[in-house]
Amino acid sequence: MDCSGEFIAFAVDTGVLRFGEFKTKAGRQSPYFFNAGLFNDGASLNRLTDFYARAILDAGLPCDMLFGPAYKGIPLVAGTAIALAQKGRNLPYCFNRKEAKDHGEGGTLIGAPLSGRVLIVDDVISAGTSVRESVELIRGAGAAPCGVLIALDRMERGQGELSAVQEVRQAYGIPVVAVASLEDLLAYLGGRPELAQNLQAVLRYRQQYGIKE
Repeated sequence: MDCSGEFIAFAVDTGVLRFGEFKTKAGRQSPYFFNAGLFNDGASLNRLTDFYARAILDAGLPCDMLFGPAYKGIPLVAGTAIALAQKGRNLPYCFNRKEAKDHGEGGTLIGAPLSGRVLIVDDVISAGTSVRESVELIRGAGAAPCGVLIALDRMERGQGELSAVQEVRQAYGIPVVAVASLEDLLAYLGGRPELAQNLQAVLRYRQQYGIKE
């Protein structure tokens, strides 16, 4: 099983990826739900960020440092930096706080100074707000956003014909790398006869809301 397939199996085993009926932020009834916030202990976070590190190395993304947008991106960027260092690639990292601090070191950024090519590390891309704010922070510091790394690409349309991931690629001209995508989820379900009902539900959902290839 490849990295993406391993990740889907891991997410299902930990209950982070669930099947049933769930209402999305867009008001759609989705047959599956992915909540990265449920990677909430040391062992699961360690394995999750190992998948992130592998995705970076497999994609061959040229980057000089990592950035994690508050709040979910903070443990993700720290864990990914550790996982990369354990694989022989030591990169500095930085994250932001939501409100500027007016004492101590001050400012909104914590960690290494933003410089060079910066890879944004987050959980998912929904409306793209977190990415937009991150791009503005990075460019404001004189650095260059070079890509976004997320856990799962749902590959479904936003308000128009494009997905949130496609909109980010188009708006900023940077790649978006996902550890796994809807295609990987379908492949996982297709290999498990006991989950045939879930497979059909996800296929129907993709038919209704999926992006065009």
